[in-house]
Amino acid sequence: MSFSPLINSLITALRCLPGVGPKSAQRMVFHLLERDKDGGRELARILEETICKVGRCQQCRTLCEEPVCRLCTNPVRDHSTLCVVETPADVMAVEHTGGYRGIYFVLMGHLSPLDGIGPEDLGIDLFRARLATGEIKEVILATNPTVEGEATAHYLAEATKTQNIRVTRIAHGVPFGGELEYIDGGTLARALSARAPV
Repeated sequence: MSFSPLINSLITALRCLPGVGPKSAQRMVFHLLERDKDGGRELARILEETICKVGRCQQCRTLCEEPVCRLCTNPVRDHSTLCVVETPADVMAVEHTGGYRGIYFVLMGHLSPLDGIGPEDLGIDLFRARLATGEIKEVILATNPTVEGEATAHYLAEATKTQNIRVTRIAHGVPFGGELEYIDGGTLARALSARAPV
């Protein structure tokens, strides 16, 4: 069955969101049109305002409304420690741990020659400029444990070595509370090879 052109357009538009297929989009559209038109108007208003006003921090490249984000301007944070992550969602994940008090650099992706993503697409020039200030004493590489994430971490480590800055990599392996019999072989092998003294 075909819906009206506007309903079809809205269903198609909602499918741009990750994890939203045709049925989910259709349910959302009908909910807004049948039960919550005020909510739909508010959603449209906030979405428009957010897309127009949110950009990237000039220092760390995370998403924010100001030229420089609140994390970068916070005087309480440790500005000598720089955690490099792939996405703004990774910043939020690290922040939710409550255990990191440094600053960030967001790559907005990872090296992927097959997809045409090189160092210039990840803001590596800005990363090098941050290191050249002399303020950074440690770079924590927190890219994802994928082939692309590992290649990116290796590239960044090499770029950092010339600056006499300590470079560390977040640990990967057996999760806290995990049971060995349920851990996949690759994860367990990595945990064994990266074991630490007790």
